[in-house]
Amino acid sequence: MSDRYHDGTITCHDDRVDLRGYYAPFGTKTIPYAQIKGLQRFEITGIMTGRWRLWGTGNPRYWANLDVNRWKKKVGFVIDLGRAVSPIVTPDDPDAFESVIRGRANLEAGTSRRFTGPFI
Repeated sequence: MSDRYHDGTITCHDDRVDLRGYYAPFGTKTIPYAQIKGLQRFEITGIMTGRWRLWGTGNPRYWANLDVNRWKKKVGFVIDLGRAVSPIVTPDDPDAFESVIRGRANLEAGTSRRFTGPFI
C-alpha cells in the first residue's frame, strides 16, 4: 500500500488532500485528514450520477471538482466532512485513492461498492 496519491486533480499529502479545480475558476480545496468523517464509494452509472458533469452540481448537497475526464470513469467518492455540502471526486485510480484516504483519515474499510451515486 502506498501512502501517497496524485493524478493531476487530486493530491494526497502527508497531512491533507488537495482537490484542484474545486473553486471557480481554478481554486484548490484543501481538506485536512482530521476533518474527514467518512468516505462513500459509488458507481457512476449515467447522467444522474454525474457522468457528464465536468464541474459543480445539480444538487446543493454535493460539489464536484473540475474533472474533464469524468465521463470516462466508473467510480466516484463522496467525502463526508460533516457539513451541508460534501465534495465529490472521481480519481483515476479509485482503489489507490480509497486506500490512502482510509489509512490517513483512520476510516474503516468501506462496504458500499454497489451504491448508486447521488444526483450531481
